[in-house]
Amino acid sequence: MQPGGRARGGLVKHVIDALRNEIASGRFEVGDKLPSQSELTDRFEVSRTVVREAIASLQADGLVEAHQGAGVFVRARSSAAPFAFQAIDQARISSMLETLELRSAVEIEAAGLAALRRSPAQEEAIFRAHHAVATQVANGVRSAEADFAFHKAIAAATNNPRFVEFLDLLGQAAIPRAAMQGDNGEALAPSYLQVIVDEHKRIANAISLGDDSAAREAMRQHLKGSQQRYRRLLQTSGD
Repeated sequence: MQPGGRARGGLVKHVIDALRNEIASGRFEVGDKLPSQSELTDRFEVSRTVVREAIASLQADGLVEAHQGAGVFVRARSSAAPFAFQAIDQARISSMLETLELRSAVEIEAAGLAALRRSPAQEEAIFRAHHAVATQVANGVRSAEADFAFHKAIAAATNNPRFVEFLDLLGQAAIPRAAMQGDNGEALAPSYLQVIVDEHKRIANAISLGDDSAAREAMRQHLKGSQQRYRRLLQTSGD
């Protein structure tokens, strides 16, 4: 990815370690709100991208949880269990492609189960998440968080909590374009992002119709397409 990708990885680790230590020591108690992204950016003298990646890692470990519109809050003093996967290194092409392959193995089945098992409220949540992505793409703002929320809404609609736990374990870093977005908005071509929005719509519609075969195929095409698009983006960016 970018020449400074590995250096950024070191900064992310520094922020993770500092916040983890402060949570473990009790400086931040369970239920406390962490400083805002802006405050952490100033404190650690890093970009917002670094702060977001650090928070995503802590969230994947179960130490913090994000409440939309309210902030990030401490969930536990220490991880409930050792992290089962190596952290996703968004600076390495192979790490992202490995993750997409793993997601395919799990999320294709999740889409099929969601089509069969979703409740009306869960169906509504899937469409609400889809519309959030579409709106953010249309407005040119970062949409990786909303994208992750869309996939989690589908996982929740399986009514098997292990699917949500799996995505939480991977964290938002599992969304490939999260590493390609600038601090102030989307850094990707609108045409690229519109393809993703259209793919999401096909998945949501298939789930809404209760067509498990179509839902699986739509998810398969989406994740396979992500792998292909990611490779092309990296090739054209000079990596």
